[in-house]
Amino acid sequence: MYRVTGRIRRGSGTPRVQRAGAPGAAAAAPSGRPVPPVVLALRRLPQPRLTGLGAGLFASAVMLTLGFLDRLLLDGSPVVYGLLFLPVSALTALWVRAADLVTAPICVPIAFAVGVIPIAGGTGGLGGQAMAVVTALAVHAGWLYGGTLVAGLIASVRKVREMGRRRQPVVRSSGSSAGPSAGAPGSPAGPGEAPGTGGRGPGSGRTPRRRPVG
Repeated sequence: MYRVTGRIRRGSGTPRVQRAGAPGAAAAAPSGRPVPPVVLALRRLPQPRLTGLGAGLFASAVMLTLGFLDRLLLDGSPVVYGLLFLPVSALTALWVRAADLVTAPICVPIAFAVGVIPIAGGTGGLGGQAMAVVTALAVHAGWLYGGTLVAGLIASVRKVREMGRRRQPVVRSSGSSAGPSAGAPGSPAGPGEAPGTGGRGPGSGRTPRRRPVG
């Protein structure tokens, strides 16, 4: 037997698809919170995806350039160099790809050490220059730890968001694939089966019991 189902007719005055600027569509859209201008400015920035090696080279090249500019313009000011190190650390953690997020907190201290060479002010050959770099790293360790902390926090937030995005399709697919199993109580009976027997019809092989006539 076939069951004929009727189709619900749509009203003549109701359009199937509403435009984005229509009043009905604007009323149906959920009202969200206003986006801060800082977030909008960050979204407008370019978002390249660098590998771990590319992120390290980018941070080192930028910090070395900033170190030379600091030495030429400001006579090697460590405060300016440390302040410029913080946004470079943030950009490195934002622009590295998701597969290499672990490398962001590692590349940033190396870039700081590379860029501090021009402003270290060492004399007396290679040994004196190396000692000046080590001394500068020890004196300005606060900026080094601050930039590393910024890169680590941004990388951690990006990692958590990436894990959440990967988990959503898995939950949706598992929820859509789950359905009523055959033979379960409440499942529709097949052809030739008595309702509520769970798939045991007249030809299931069991003999019905006879009640004693008393």
